[in-house]
Amino acid sequence: MARRKKTKTPESIAVVHPHAAAVDIGARMHVAAVASDRDEVPVRTFGTFTGDLHEIANWFSRCGITTVAMESTGIYWIPAFEILEQRGFDVVLVNARDARHVPGRKTDVSDAQWLQRLHAYGLLRGSFRPRGEIVALRAYLRQRERLLDYAASHIQHMQKALSLMNLQLHLVVTDITGATGMRIIRAILGGERDPAILANFRDVRCKATSDTVREALTGNAREEHIFALAQAVELYDFYQSKVAECDERIEAVLADLKRSAVQPAESLPKARHRTRQPNAPAFDARAVLHAILGVDLTQIHGLGPYLSLKLIGECGTDLSAWPTAKHFTSWLSLAPSNKISGGRILSSKTRRSNSRAAALLRLAAVTVGRTETALGAFYRRLSARVGKAKAVTATARKIAVLFYNTLRHGMAYADPGARYYEERYHERVLANLRRRAHSLGFSLQQMAPTPNSS
Repeated sequence: MARRKKTKTPESIAVVHPHAAAVDIGARMHVAAVASDRDEVPVRTFGTFTGDLHEIANWFSRCGITTVAMESTGIYWIPAFEILEQRGFDVVLVNARDARHVPGRKTDVSDAQWLQRLHAYGLLRGSFRPRGEIVALRAYLRQRERLLDYAASHIQHMQKALSLMNLQLHLVVTDITGATGMRIIRAILGGERDPAILANFRDVRCKATSDTVREALTGNAREEHIFALAQAVELYDFYQSKVAECDERIEAVLADLKRSAVQPAESLPKARHRTRQPNAPAFDARAVLHAILGVDLTQIHGLGPYLSLKLIGECGTDLSAWPTAKHFTSWLSLAPSNKISGGRILSSKTRRSNSRAAALLRLAAVTVGRTETALGAFYRRLSARVGKAKAVTATARKIAVLFYNTLRHGMAYADPGARYYEERYHERVLANLRRRAHSLGFSLQQMAPTPNSS
């Protein structure tokens, strides 16, 4: 008679957070859960008013809770997160993808219990959320971006009103909100209709000649179109004034960060570009960031002062939350997300992400692709081989690594140039050809230069 093999009993998972709780966030109600031995009713439902949020905190305090997990559901989690954090709880924000419920019935109560159980056993990873002044800086920068988007829609309204009057201002100036464009538009709103006089408002840096501008400004002015133009300009000016208010708040937050930062050992390097970026803050963001960080991020091609400021607002000044650059690029969803089963790679596509930092780095990649730099050469070579979409992602990942190493380790970036990159690529191709020829029993030889046919 065959003897039965003894089966090993699986080791029980140890509780990592014995004082853990969880909150299932909703628009109209929040469901909070604690361990079954903490209260006779371990799952309770609360409203979403501020008093209800404090009641959740009071209940957690009575139950001896020290850490709370919640999913990042829309924007509804933010008030609960901030109040619980202010009350002294260690709040862990969890990505909903990492806390999916097991198959079966799905209710708010079961979701809260499942989230609490996962958090108690330490099976949840907290999402990154900057602390201190960086949260305020990020909020002001995002508000500024929204205002710029609103202002951009009124620029289109201005251009439409001009086109309806057949005033082809956009054909002779690069930006109708520039020096030349706004002078001419404000003169039109002031009652001036003579094209020759309007052409005199042309800035000396404008590439179009005065005669070309005069011909473009010969149109058919009608009162209803002038009215639409006037309203568009007023709304544009209003949003620009609100952007200026945001700049004051941003500058104040940066001043607080500067006071608590260590004085940089080296002076600010020479700027690579002297031209002012469109929609850039009114203050010198490059100098302020250098005083706070001790490094100049704008030395990395593709990162201007404003874009660097927005990256700091999204990622913070301390990147120690990511042990290596690979962790950082994975968080940005710029690294391949490998799915392996049975030793085979089923998929290596990058994850879809709404990360604002990743979007900024992709924008930098598109910009750097037009430059005669090593990054630009890399982008163009990869774009010709695998397409622009993948080239943008790969170049954005390279910029992210440079950003991480510069900010985390103080690396000084020096661009070797596009020619250096092409020479190294040429050497790698030759080495691969020699190796393949040798494996097939051949040797690779350089052809003798052929004389010119002439």
